[in-house]
Amino acid sequence: MTSTPPPSGLAPEIAARLKRGPDGLVPAIAQQYDTGEVLMLGWMDDEALHRTLTTGRCTYWSRSRRAYWVKGDTSGHVQWVKSVALDCDADTVLVKVDQVGAACHTGDRTCFDADVLLEDADSGAPGADQ
Repeated sequence: MTSTPPPSGLAPEIAARLKRGPDGLVPAIAQQYDTGEVLMLGWMDDEALHRTLTTGRCTYWSRSRRAYWVKGDTSGHVQWVKSVALDCDADTVLVKVDQVGAACHTGDRTCFDADVLLEDADSGAPGADQ
């Protein structure tokens, strides 16, 4: 059973295009605008996306705390929004940002640099075909 999402300031024409999960959320990928570096994955509902589009700062929905959070409000590691796009299925948001400081809550630059499962075979990384 799905519930009706709370009212949002998101433009109706954008809201109508979004394909949300059963929880009303879409994944939001944050990417450094000038280097293409993938920084993190967060979750947005309509209101989080609306806030992101209108404030110039990334706002996410915390699934564990069940509350909105603006990236950098407590850490100082702000994400300044440069552009926002939907993927071809309208079920994922790509937010290109100018990241100030670490994007990951662990203090790492990205959430994807600490546990690499496979690297380019030319890099000689463990597990790569030689």
